[in-house]
Amino acid sequence: MTTEDFEREAAQLRPMLVQVAARMLGDARYAEDAAQDALAKLWDMHTELHLPMAALARAVVKNLCIDHIRRRRTTFTAQCPERGETAEPNMDEDPFTRVMRIADTLPAAQQVVLRLRHIEGMDTADIARLTGASEASVRKQLSRARMAIRERILKHDNDE
Repeated sequence: MTTEDFEREAAQLRPMLVQVAARMLGDARYAEDAAQDALAKLWDMHTELHLPMAALARAVVKNLCIDHIRRRRTTFTAQCPERGETAEPNMDEDPFTRVMRIADTLPAAQQVVLRLRHIEGMDTADIARLTGASEASVRKQLSRARMAIRERILKHDNDE
């Protein structure tokens, strides 16, 4: 692949790579970094690549995100809301945003499996392979995440 072909293809793929990374990581800053790292890895092998390279680019960015999630899991620290912010999400927003805002407060492992299952549409066997956990552990994390989200929604509905 020529330099011009790579630059053209990279410019077209960049928004998609950022979007995939943002869905997996839940943070726009890290998503930009992951997309940039993926493009840098692809650049290193651009002479061997052929068009289209969208599938390879998506796989590279997903693997980088999984690596980032694994590193983050071992150094995860709880974040307290700043003064004036509430830990409970705004319940006047649309249901998807409401659920995702609640999901952002879950433990990191639950967030990862929930996003991979429901946003990326992966099955539990694939999630287990990516995260290095057993399928039973993935199912348990999914169940706990769903129950936590359900409890928070029901709790808020009952408080009203």
